[in-house]
Amino acid sequence: MSSYPPLADALVRDMAARAATDPAAAVAFQGAPGAYSHQAVRELFPNATALPCASFEDAIEAVQSGRAGQAVIPIENSLHGRVADIHFLLPESGLHVVGEHFVRVHHCLLGTGTQAELKTVISHPQALGQCRLRLRSWGIEAVGFFDTAAAAAQVAGDGDAAQGAIASRLASEIYGLKVFAEGVEDADHNTTRFVVLAQEPRAVVPGTPTMTSLNFEVRNVPAALFKALGGFATNGINITKLESYLRDGSFAAAEFYAEIVGAPSDAGVERALEELAFHTKWVRVLGTYPMVRERTA
Repeated sequence: MSSYPPLADALVRDMAARAATDPAAAVAFQGAPGAYSHQAVRELFPNATALPCASFEDAIEAVQSGRAGQAVIPIENSLHGRVADIHFLLPESGLHVVGEHFVRVHHCLLGTGTQAELKTVISHPQALGQCRLRLRSWGIEAVGFFDTAAAAAQVAGDGDAAQGAIASRLASEIYGLKVFAEGVEDADHNTTRFVVLAQEPRAVVPGTPTMTSLNFEVRNVPAALFKALGGFATNGINITKLESYLRDGSFAAAEFYAEIVGAPSDAGVERALEELAFHTKWVRVLGTYPMVRERTA
């Protein structure tokens, strides 16, 4: 049984059928049609067939199985930080990170009647939290829903003027909803970063600013992390992201997800990775890809 509202479910079935005719050209994403991940796919690959998936695991499996040539997955948000479970899913997927993309999240207040008639709005809890002050100023009650675009589909299908949704302008266009207000998020820097996943790595044009994603597990010894990362400092390699997590119920040693500026073929990065490998149990390079946005203060 589908978890999508009827209007979204019909679109999902149609998009899946079109993707099946040319899987290599399809790009998988998580969410209902009109989700911000769908927007990211359209911005990155305007001529591709977008393939909606119910979960991140489903979107990754679509690439693993060949039902899609690529997947576009959110990895972090400027307000809420790391997207849940991505640090597990990326290393386990066996896929390669081949690109990145930034989407400026402009939330819209959507509905079927008028804004004055709205009593409640539904959306993903993160989206509602990002619009908390505006919704309170309007006296509108926020009710959690599992997906922003699915919330828009639900409102469009119900046709209840008292219920609205917080979602993208794309969702309003897809489901025929009115846009009462745009940019209703409380912070003007609300941005989500996405990564592109594929079965095979891709060569980066020489001279292009690059990023490399990797993960590793430190040894359970004093100063393990300090020693492991020392090679990046001595070789002048910028670590732009470093996040720890525990796996398999063990509290003995942590695994880390990291992103650095540069490619393994760069002399300094090569030396730093050699030193990292010496001081850790294992290292996996998840992908090297063009840097879209400069990592500067």
